[in-house]
Amino acid sequence: MEITGFFTAIVIGLIIGAFGRLVVPGRQRIPILLTMLIGIVAAILGTLVAAALGVDDTRGIDWIELFIQIAFAAVGVSLLAGVYGRRR
Repeated sequence: MEITGFFTAIVIGLIIGAFGRLVVPGRQRIPILLTMLIGIVAAILGTLVAAALGVDDTRGIDWIELFIQIAFAAVGVSLLAGVYGRRR
């Protein structure tokens, strides 16, 4: 992953975190900053997994990579919502 790809993943990660939160049903009682952090991590992991699968560089919009990133974000939001919700 190049440095521009890393910074792009951070910016896209902020949006991916919001999408991940929308995908998970119910109310998540986690702070928005934690959602953004989950999105950033999900975007980076999704990019790495897409590269490993060979679908990271396609013509046009990389839909498969975006779906992988949103799936990681949804899993992260649901896991941390469960942990964070029980803690409070």
